[in-house]
Amino acid sequence: MARLKDDAQWIVLMGFLVSFSFFFLAILINQSTVVGQTTAEAVSEFPKNDIRGVRGVIIQDGLMDDISSTYNKTRVENDIKRLSLSRQNAWVDFSSSTASGYTNGEIHYNNGVTSYDESWTYRL
Repeated sequence: MARLKDDAQWIVLMGFLVSFSFFFLAILINQSTVVGQTTAEAVSEFPKNDIRGVRGVIIQDGLMDDISSTYNKTRVENDIKRLSLSRQNAWVDFSSSTASGYTNGEIHYNNGVTSYDESWTYRL
């Protein structure tokens, strides 16, 4: 740049300044795209199908007879909790009780991102 005239030096310096500005803006826009993408992914992370599957099995368990020796209700409940924790990384807690012809149940589902609570009642 020593051989360039004063006007040419300003043109080269302004070119560097503009190119660094474009580089900075490109990084800034790239980061804002990543933030928008993760926000949109968080909305789509609600595990509807996981909750539906666990809910169906829990309701079947709540309506199961405890008298039958082949289908031990406490063993099934422990299996549901263990499988949901190992396969879906979700803590599932539930309870059901039968009184005066109705079965009442409560379900709590938590996978660290989503927490879901439900109460249900079936007439026998």
